[in-house]
Amino acid sequence: MVSGADQMDTECRYKEDPNMEAKSKTTPRDFGKALCIITGASRGFGWSLAREIAALLRPGSVLLLVARSGDKLRALQADLAASTASESGLLVRCVVADLGRKEGVDSVLREARETPCHDIDHLLLFNNAASLGDVSRYVQSFTDMDEVDSYLSFNVSSALCLTSGLLGAFPQRSGLRRCVVNVSSLCAVKPFPSWVLYCTGKAARDMMFRVLAEEEPELRVLNYAPGPLDTDMQVQARSSSADPNLKNTLADLHSQGRLLTCEESVAKLIKVLLEDDYPSGAHLDFYDL
Repeated sequence: MVSGADQMDTECRYKEDPNMEAKSKTTPRDFGKALCIITGASRGFGWSLAREIAALLRPGSVLLLVARSGDKLRALQADLAASTASESGLLVRCVVADLGRKEGVDSVLREARETPCHDIDHLLLFNNAASLGDVSRYVQSFTDMDEVDSYLSFNVSSALCLTSGLLGAFPQRSGLRRCVVNVSSLCAVKPFPSWVLYCTGKAARDMMFRVLAEEEPELRVLNYAPGPLDTDMQVQARSSSADPNLKNTLADLHSQGRLLTCEESVAKLIKVLLEDDYPSGAHLDFYDL
């Protein structure tokens, strides 16, 4: 329901910007002929994103799905093949890779380079793959550098190297739109006790892509925080978090039905990307949109 104040505010904004209505009517309905890469596509947010975006890619597009679980990727591929996406000439490819290892990142880049999509007009990369890490401990217990390095390799280094490699393989040219989305979190901007690895990784990734936006002004870069999602990661978080207050908060979100579905959050992200009027490098939260 729209309140009278909201309606008045909308009318005022139309008067201030007479082109607003025209702009809203010209929002693209799809992402064109694209190469779209989604990491962490085997479940949760990545799975839902793949399902939703497949219908918004034009014939001749390629959807590259990346995850560690080959069985789940193939199940998603079969699901898409049984949908209308298969009728639209969309090519769906799977890359089973551990992005925490150099070989995993290299395999994704190799598959992207070998994909028959040289005449695409849109390059989309969704850096979604991430892990929560051990949230059952506090900062002072993390003394094993190998453990920390392993976490950061998968959650930070891989996103940097995959993004850099992909942009190098598909350099800027006339007629090509390039967009990089980092699936972020409130944890990128707010500290959560006992979540030192996750908060550190998310904060590092946000800054990484803010720097990228400054360096590449023609590139579209977005840090999107999808909100508290009803996923396996949320189950892990509310069952394992060492901090009792945080653990109770997460449990309340679940018991009170305040968790978001992945589909809800994906829909808002897609709307933002299609409208394409966000500042490049911005951190946008589900609840701010």
